[in-house]
Amino acid sequence: MRRQMKRILAMAVTVAAMIALGGCAGNTEKETVQSESNLTVESNTTEGSTINTEMTEGTLAEGEAVYGGSIVVGIQNDLDSLDPHLAGSAGTSEVLFNIFEGLVKPNSEGELIPAVASDYKISEDGMSYTFTLRDGVTFHNGEPVTIEDVIYSIKRCAGMLEGQTEPLVSAYSVIEKINTPDEKTVELVLSEADTELIGYLTEAILPEGYENQASAPIGCGPFRFVSYAPQQSFVMERFEDYWGERPYLDGVEFRIVANTDSAMMELKAGSIDIYPYLTSDQARELSGQFEVLIGTSNLVQALFLNNAVEPFDDVRVRQALCYTINAQEIMDMVADGYGTEIGSNMFPAFGKYYKDLSGYYEVDLEKAETLLTEAGYPNGFEMTITVPSNYQFHIDTAQVIVEQLKQIGITAKIELVEWASWYSDAYRGRQFQSTIIGLDADLAPKALLKRYGSDVKSNFIGFSDEEYDMVLEEALQAIEDTVKVENYHRLQEILAEQAASVFIQDAAVLIAFNPELGGYTFYPVYVQDVSKVYYRK
Repeated sequence: MRRQMKRILAMAVTVAAMIALGGCAGNTEKETVQSESNLTVESNTTEGSTINTEMTEGTLAEGEAVYGGSIVVGIQNDLDSLDPHLAGSAGTSEVLFNIFEGLVKPNSEGELIPAVASDYKISEDGMSYTFTLRDGVTFHNGEPVTIEDVIYSIKRCAGMLEGQTEPLVSAYSVIEKINTPDEKTVELVLSEADTELIGYLTEAILPEGYENQASAPIGCGPFRFVSYAPQQSFVMERFEDYWGERPYLDGVEFRIVANTDSAMMELKAGSIDIYPYLTSDQARELSGQFEVLIGTSNLVQALFLNNAVEPFDDVRVRQALCYTINAQEIMDMVADGYGTEIGSNMFPAFGKYYKDLSGYYEVDLEKAETLLTEAGYPNGFEMTITVPSNYQFHIDTAQVIVEQLKQIGITAKIELVEWASWYSDAYRGRQFQSTIIGLDADLAPKALLKRYGSDVKSNFIGFSDEEYDMVLEEALQAIEDTVKVENYHRLQEILAEQAASVFIQDAAVLIAFNPELGGYTFYPVYVQDVSKVYYRK
């Protein structure tokens, strides 16, 4: 697969876009909202222009890295669980990434590399995965990671422990048996071929028998848990016995900031060092005080339509919205033109699995009005767009869409709700008409497409299509990568043809970064890896 060169662009002030999607739908194979593998995902960055300054490329800033010091990272929503197997929000996963590790983990190039395992092998028929466990991996409580811990963690995710009725990670449901030829080898035998399971084996390895993960989590990652205050902060410190490269920082506080106005106050006061969710206007305000890093969010932003409720149970109505909503205009007005227009539920970082359908619906107001008339809405209708109140980018997007829909007689009202309410009522309960949010994915293309299967719990928009279900099943069972590519392209086409939702963009992301720091690294998954961040000498 083609791999783009990783770049970090450092700027004094940059006009660009953010996408505040930390609370987006996270691991879809967990039924939630955010190597030898051939499923490499490309890590992209987005170039931008500058205001009154020259843009430079390459490493963030010169200066020798030093050990020590602590930082504060601003995040937009509270953690929904400290137990990594139960966490549903991508905003939670971006934090816990620093505490936990699985058998494998992603690197900044989108490759899955060994972590708790020192190496692994996938059988040619996709029916078994064999892992050799790494020597010297230690939990934060000082206990060594054993094969029993690995088996326990896999069984817990797969729903194979006594008392469990279903898997915590649905992708693990294909695990039929776990063999242990010796104390260093774990073989997963599957009930059906699955060459993409490796993308989900980043799930945390936890100590067997430990019952306090939800209040005092223990992992084996580069940082260990110190404290958590709901709605306030999550604090961690460097784990000195980490098996891998030693983190530079002594400690990190992830500070939960209620809204962007509060974040700006703290940024200007110097009480936050990193804030990953800037708007272009905020970038201007921070001129001279922060460097702004720009990258690609690797998320799907869309106006998601509840296909199970009127009027969006009619494909003609959904198509009418697609012919009306102008993604480039949204990017121009909300993000100064930055972002990548998409036409289905996948983003370009997935390389060959991604099909560019950005031009599938060209703006055509006359055609949109004709479709509405055919559907029985010649004078338009009223609708509600539910948006989490802590994500200004989504709010701004909704405001543009409201104005665009007026052109075809649709009156849209924005309903702002707290993130917890959105997650429980809109996402879990499917009590919404339309909503704007972002979806992330594991390092497997099926993570973005499986959620639209008719019987999948994470199919929160209620999309149902017989052909889609058939092609999805073929894609999941396929061993040959060329067959997978063909099927995944077709699935994206069906989502576009059926106007499952109005897919908008994979937006740029702007990060306020303390100029005394270095080492920030972009990933093709939604994480904040602070293990590489350092103060510069």
